[in-house]
Amino acid sequence: MSRSYFGTDGIRGQANKVITPELALKVGQAAGLVFQRGEHRHRVVIGKDTRLSGYMIENALVAGFTSVGMDPLLLGPMPTPAVAMLTTSMRADLGVMISASHNTFEDNGIKLFGPDGYKLSDATEREIEELLDSDLSSRLADPMKLGRAKRVEAVHARYIEFAKRTIMGSVDLSGLRIVVDCANGAAYRVAPEALWELGAEVFAIGEKPDGFNINRDVGSTAPQTLANKVREMRADIGIALDGDADRVIIVDEKGHVVDGDQLMAVIATSWNEEHRLSKPGIVATIMSNLGLERYLAGQGLSLVRSAVGDRYVLEEMRAHGYNVGGEQSGHIILSDFGTTGDGLVSALQVLAVLKRKDRPVSELCHCFEPVPQLLKNVRFKSGQPLEAEPVKKAIALSREKLGKAGRLVIRPSGTEPVIRVMAEADDAELVETIVDEVCAAVAKAAA
Repeated sequence: MSRSYFGTDGIRGQANKVITPELALKVGQAAGLVFQRGEHRHRVVIGKDTRLSGYMIENALVAGFTSVGMDPLLLGPMPTPAVAMLTTSMRADLGVMISASHNTFEDNGIKLFGPDGYKLSDATEREIEELLDSDLSSRLADPMKLGRAKRVEAVHARYIEFAKRTIMGSVDLSGLRIVVDCANGAAYRVAPEALWELGAEVFAIGEKPDGFNINRDVGSTAPQTLANKVREMRADIGIALDGDADRVIIVDEKGHVVDGDQLMAVIATSWNEEHRLSKPGIVATIMSNLGLERYLAGQGLSLVRSAVGDRYVLEEMRAHGYNVGGEQSGHIILSDFGTTGDGLVSALQVLAVLKRKDRPVSELCHCFEPVPQLLKNVRFKSGQPLEAEPVKKAIALSREKLGKAGRLVIRPSGTEPVIRVMAEADDAELVETIVDEVCAAVAKAAA
């Protein structure tokens, strides 16, 4: 059964066009009704990033939740992983993050977490969707049972202490010069403060949100700003978060970008040495580089691949007992500590290894030579271009050319009308040819 509202990471779209106050109010009512279980007063924690539209959506959600008798606890700007953690810590029945992650300010979204801190299952999302398309007027709370909203203070300090405790032992970051790029997003307060409290000399950029500048030329999707600052400050390392801080990209002391695949290799190797891996391997998506798979095999570790999306990585981890997983984009899930990707916590694990190994980041975080890989996007307006016969033939021919020496991955984005075409193999020219041919076929079918 296809879903009308939920994508791979909650509900997302242009603010006041797709994500309207009416929709947010209805989401609050529908989710509130689904998660009312028992006779106790039901609570929902609500966090947000720094987009201007967050105020509008937050107020609409509060109206929705209170109208069905839930008590909203408003956290203000907080990272997505902090909302997940606080949902369980504060014994809430539901957690909500208002964010469109790495998208620009025009977009926004609504992510939901169950009382266990995990993102909702497909079945639960379908249950909410059914209510979104229903008349809920008869299920609203009586006047005496309406919910009561309040803002919660000191949640930033709670999350900072949680993040600091994820470093094993008494790791002291003194002596490290760190540039942290907060993407003008949800971590603009907590990330610089946590790093400073651990002893580092911290230079923060992207820490002045104004409602419009989230992810604009900063953050994990625009790491060149961070790379320039690292070189300027002669820093040891740069850390780039995205708008809701559930992903991280590193920049080494030379200004070179280190992606999530290399970071997973660092963490997996370190945890394997310390006998902290629950199973001899990690989970990554179909988009992770073949070089990572080969590197892990050389360490005696396996790479289990999942569909794209941190929720699918986590499902695979939970189903088979892995405690490290993630995506090339920098979503890294460490289930010993959290229920979703956490950019700050992942960065702290790398920093702990950096201090222990006492090697420059350019050496520490270059575990393998990536296999030539190329990803291109083809935008379409409507229809299903992947179902066109010429596209199917182009894909089949390309896979035949690659044989067993490479991979071809074609998938529709779960958050925007885009077909993503990725190929990788040891022959860089072949990779480029194949991607261009498939993209041309998709573009023609989408015209």
